[in-house]
Amino acid sequence: MTDETPAPSGSLHGQRVLLCVCGGIAAYKAAELVRRLRDAGAEVQVAMTENAQRFVGAATFQALSGRPVRTSLWDEAAEAAMGHIELARWADRIVVAPATANTLAKLAHGFADDLVSTLCLASDAALFVAPAMNRLMWAHPATQANMATLRQRGAGVLGPGSGGQACGETGEGRLMEPVDIVAGLAATPLRGRP
Repeated sequence: MTDETPAPSGSLHGQRVLLCVCGGIAAYKAAELVRRLRDAGAEVQVAMTENAQRFVGAATFQALSGRPVRTSLWDEAAEAAMGHIELARWADRIVVAPATANTLAKLAHGFADDLVSTLCLASDAALFVAPAMNRLMWAHPATQANMATLRQRGAGVLGPGSGGQACGETGEGRLMEPVDIVAGLAATPLRGRP
């Protein structure tokens, strides 16, 4: 899409999306998600957990988003001006994809012990989670209770999908396909901010 092309109906044109990538094998799909979000007209900023960096490098996301990737609360250059607060306020939507069981638990219980959980807690942007984990982790009562809490608080839930998993098992818990995540976001009107 070029600047001269009008945004299609239901697009994300001009919206600022903070994509929070967590540490699971599905992190590789987040690279395609960045591309598809940009194709839909969104500005994309990526933040990564420490464990996400074990699966996909920050350089990949920087190349696809056109922006430096944030990976730590302890980035001296960014934090000299309270960068995590600026970034939390910048976003129109925060999308956590893949959202691991660990991150979902942190979000449900208000933990802010890394950049991603802090950004989510310090923002009034619309929050969406795209769960991705082993089928038994997804079905576990603790994970389901955390999801119920997040839904009750207004978080949008995108997925998970069902099918073959990296562990060799089959079932619910796969990351929703990036094209479907973007479609789900585009179909959800952006709410006004307080």
